[in-house]
Formats: sequence, structure tokens, C-alpha cells
Amino acid sequence: MAWLPDDMVREHLAAGRLVTTLDEWEITFPGYHLYYASRRSSSALSLVVDALRLPKSR
Repeated sequence: MAWLPDDMVREHLAAGRLVTTLDEWEITFPGYHLYYASRRSSSALSLVVDALRLPKSR
């Protein structure tokens, strides 16, 4: 039993390889929220932001 992001298991759920359990206890994850004081960010921060950004189409 594991709690995984929907986008990681959606295909397996649709194919019937996985099933959900404890649906009444399901929680949502609205996404990451980042705050940085300067508009000029480092290249390292830009990489993190790009990695955490939700894909535009799914």
C-alpha cells in the first residue's frame, strides 16, 4: 500500500493493474508553492522550479 501522485499511477489504474483503497481518506495535493525574495533567481533555483512545474497538458 502506498500513497502516490495520481499522475504516476493513472495509467495503471485505468488498465486495472492497480486499485485504490481507503478512498474516503484520500487527500489532495494542491502543488508546490515557492517563494523567493528576488525576481532574479539563480540557475539552480530555475532548475528546481522547472522540475516542480506541472506539465501543461495531461
